Amino acid sequence: MTKPIALYYRVMNFQPENLELIYTLFDCVVLEDPRSDTKKILRDTEVLFAPLGFPVNAAKMGLCKMLRAVVSNTTSVSHIDIKAAAQRNVAICALYDEQLFLNTITPTAEHTIGLMLAAWRQISSAHRAVLRGEWRRIDWGAPRMFSRMRLGIVGFGRLGRKVANIAKAMEMVVNYYDPYVDGGVDDVVELATCSDILSIHAVSNEETSGLISESVLKALPKNAMVINTARGELLDTNALLDLMENGHIIAAALDTIDGEYEVGFEANLVKSRLLSYARTHDNLILTPHIGGSTLDAWKETQRRVLEKAAAMLGLGLPA
Repeated sequence: MTKPIALYYRVMNFQPENLELIYTLFDCVVLEDPRSDTKKILRDTEVLFAPLGFPVNAAKMGLCKMLRAVVSNTTSVSHIDIKAAAQRNVAICALYDEQLFLNTITPTAEHTIGLMLAAWRQISSAHRAVLRGEWRRIDWGAPRMFSRMRLGIVGFGRLGRKVANIAKAMEMVVNYYDPYVDGGVDDVVELATCSDILSIHAVSNEETSGLISESVLKALPKNAMVINTARGELLDTNALLDLMENGHIIAAALDTIDGEYEVGFEANLVKSRLLSYARTHDNLILTPHIGGSTLDAWKETQRRVLEKAAAMLGLGLPA
């Protein structure tokens, strides 16, 4: 039996056991990233892997004359033109429609809580002080205990609920805004007014781009904290920095930054206002989109989309 031809990109960094499965299932062409595509390679591709930051749009699908499936181990498929795929009868093998499976994947919620604690308790700065030989706990008093604070969650899907459950275990008052889930507040500004901590978990699409705007951030109580482990484009970073500089927002932690999937992002980041602020202040923590980054989560989510592609193509999995 002839194997389907797949185009895989090294930039996706699949785990070794999942790479082995790719080579078992497919006749695989491997490139560094989509900038190395050629018309000939695309013309013969039946299974196209889709890294974030590289759009799989109608034009690209049009070059893939044999395309049967697009594979992306992501919960968001904003980089894939779903309508164009449907018109071409191309299956999307991703995680956006895998809620039962995703309920078993917990690291982003765990990282969210970790960032809250790290930013509020200034854990990184306290550690650096100890490395300088300083042992003075009087310098590191957080303003309040979490059990006296209110958490506002933007987007009450899988991750928002998981974070809410952990926060409630710490005796926090939890409110949420999600226009597609009953029981929350009516709008995001209203949520901000009653949130000492605002944690962002909304999906990224045209509707939510810039959702956490200057007006939302200004509605937060003085000395609030902002956490973003969703997508960078949801948050007005310049407005956040303005409000941190004037003391209205006391701390923030960001695991995602707008533009992070664009070519040249790291070079621009080094010169950015955001990094300049983080270098000179202890109240902003930045992590490089590691919310979902545990080896077991990578292994399981990657294998899941490969299993979906195999099932769609009628391929048997190795025993």
